[in-house]
Amino acid sequence: MIFRLATAIVLLGACALANHLTTIQTKALLSQPYGNLSSEEEELFILGKSFFRIPWVEAPSATTARDGLGPLFSANTCISCHPHNGAGSVYTQSGEISRSLVTRFSLKNHVDLKNGFVPDPIYGAQLSINGVKGVPYEGKPTLVYEAVMSTYPDGGRVELRRPKVGVKELGYGALHSDTVISNRLAPPLIGLGLLDQISDAEILSREDAEDKDNDGISGRANRVIDPVSGKRAIGRFTWKASAVSVRHQVASAFHNDMGLTTSIYPNENCTSSQKECVNAPKGRDVLDVPDDRLDAVTFYVSHLRIPKPSVKPKGKVLFAQIGCTSCHIPSVTLANGKTIEPYSDLLLHDMGSELSDGRIEFAANEREWRTAPLWGIGKRTLVLGQRNYLHDGRARTIEEAILWHGGEAKGSQERFRSLSRSERQHIIQFLEGL
Repeated sequence: MIFRLATAIVLLGACALANHLTTIQTKALLSQPYGNLSSEEEELFILGKSFFRIPWVEAPSATTARDGLGPLFSANTCISCHPHNGAGSVYTQSGEISRSLVTRFSLKNHVDLKNGFVPDPIYGAQLSINGVKGVPYEGKPTLVYEAVMSTYPDGGRVELRRPKVGVKELGYGALHSDTVISNRLAPPLIGLGLLDQISDAEILSREDAEDKDNDGISGRANRVIDPVSGKRAIGRFTWKASAVSVRHQVASAFHNDMGLTTSIYPNENCTSSQKECVNAPKGRDVLDVPDDRLDAVTFYVSHLRIPKPSVKPKGKVLFAQIGCTSCHIPSVTLANGKTIEPYSDLLLHDMGSELSDGRIEFAANEREWRTAPLWGIGKRTLVLGQRNYLHDGRARTIEEAILWHGGEAKGSQERFRSLSRSERQHIIQFLEGL
């Protein structure tokens, strides 16, 4: 029996917060369910896990529970982009661009208050690298890196990578002349259910858009349109905080990555110029992912345990001293009064011109990014065998990610650079223990 998320999610707050931590040290680290789930919740978790992991197929098919893939898509499973529920990687083991790295399209300086951005008129919001039978794929991404050397005052040197992104083999003509190409790396899924429980008031309490306290930090919440209610709401998920809930984020991934329709995004992921896509066979159901299945996947990704941190005290102190906790705040209070430690304020911050990608999402401008939660950040090698950081995966180490910080984070980055080598290592070891 399938239980709707609206009923089951209420029980999340009843679970003691100790039950959201895990100490397992295998690739299954990020795949553990919350402790103390009821038998009904366990069934819902397992159901959501199956829809997350088992491939979807094109319609028509005898596999009616999982048909409707595409007609244009990039992946046929959620886990293709989120291996072991962790962050994605830029490249596969064979050196090809991974499906975890998606290519987004939007028109520069064009604003759509309802959708947050204006997509390319022919290719839509995201490049689809696959198509079902009879539907040409949209194209393939290209990616090259320019080496950028960063030198510390003590003489230490680190090679950074500046990405140059593009597309090739376009199947439906040229992109619009104003189209901006942006890469997005699939983020880790742990802790989403807890972030969903943070009240709007808690997030807004840390806003300082005008930097009235003159500390150089001017975080602000992204105001977005909730696609369900049609009303303005506080965004808290995705790299630019453009999704209002876990359910919203899951439905968006179904739509953009897999071409699957939901009650939130009921239309096929085709533009009017893509005739083969528009005329492709449809699934037997009105929606490819009915609400009960959408709710099951949402429940699954909302109840994944977080790695128990192994805190290195000296690094933690230094992390605060150089100002990183101004945005990566250690603890946040949930609506039920309990405290979690995501190391994020969920606000948008100007990260400087080097991290600007020309893309606007609702109130978030080209240079603004949501403070990424840091819990579990040190487990990427264990889970994936490789590591990539930042919104486009350009950073191969935590150190590189820090050195790319600019804008409001420039002061903290410069203070990090001025530390001794051993002090810098203390901070990195602290972050690797989260």
